[in-house]
Amino acid sequence: MKLRNLSTPVTNFHNYFRGSLGHYRAVARGLLVCVTIALATTFIADHYGGPTLLYALLFGMSLHFLSEEGRCREGIDFASRTVLRLGVALLGARMTLEQVGDLGLGPVLMVIGSVALVIIVGALLSKALGLNRELGLLTGGAVAICGASAALALSAVMPRNETSERNTILTVVGVTTLSTVAMVTYPFIAGVLSLADIQAGIFLGGTIHDVAQVVGAGYMISDETGDISTLVKLVRVAMLVPVVMVFMWLFRKSRQEAGETARLPLLPGFLVGFVILVLVNSLGAIPEPVNDAMSTLSRWCLVTAIAALGIKTSFQKLAVVGWRPVILMVLETLLLLGVVLGVVIVFGLGT
Repeated sequence: MKLRNLSTPVTNFHNYFRGSLGHYRAVARGLLVCVTIALATTFIADHYGGPTLLYALLFGMSLHFLSEEGRCREGIDFASRTVLRLGVALLGARMTLEQVGDLGLGPVLMVIGSVALVIIVGALLSKALGLNRELGLLTGGAVAICGASAALALSAVMPRNETSERNTILTVVGVTTLSTVAMVTYPFIAGVLSLADIQAGIFLGGTIHDVAQVVGAGYMISDETGDISTLVKLVRVAMLVPVVMVFMWLFRKSRQEAGETARLPLLPGFLVGFVILVLVNSLGAIPEPVNDAMSTLSRWCLVTAIAALGIKTSFQKLAVVGWRPVILMVLETLLLLGVVLGVVIVFGLGT
């Protein structure tokens, strides 16, 4: 009897170890699939051009069957949530408070006003088009702040339901496509309007959705335009913090009804990490090689998360949505374009 009792803790530990090992293996399998997609799509984008995030999304969607069987499901879920939040947190290493101060008050006020306006109008437009408010807020936030990265961050604090992942994928596809179109066409608009380099930088940084496309469009014109556009874009990225907090407040009742209160803290860890990295980077405490490594890791995390979200969504589910969400994102993009361009021209920002 004593020997049997002594063996019980050993047996329990053995079972626990085997269970944990099995869980990590399951996570590793799905995560490896997502990382492989990220590697393949990054190689294609680097060598042949095009948006990496969109490639990762489409590659992932072609492997949707993996989300319907058990061997890879845990790893795909891990990539679409934990890896996603890590990538968003590491975005904070891209900016400092000093950069925001050097930009001046005018462009900062323009960014704050345009972000708020696009999100509010997005919610109103979604209702006018017969769509739910959640989709309007999500697309408005993605268009106004930083494209796919904002869509992923905002969706992380919104309540989970049967359409949430589909809305996230749809938003990522839409803003990535529109951002690519903007990268090509907006420098042409700046040239037609004879905007000065600084004006063009404020215009491009304040309107194009994704950071990579902002950088590409800015440096098409000049180095000065590229620097200014990147800085304005980073101010928009910083708006992610207050907007996420507002979204948490808006959806607090929905999360409580869905039983997500215990799982989602008052202030998400990835948001805290974002703020801490901005503050630490502002103090110059992050060496440049480490900063570059964080930015690179953030990019890889986001591409991996996008691949996972693609795997979890099928073309059939997207086809059900119809044309109205596309119209919604186009209208939000045109609104942002008109507001920023009007402010730059009427108030003479950058002259």
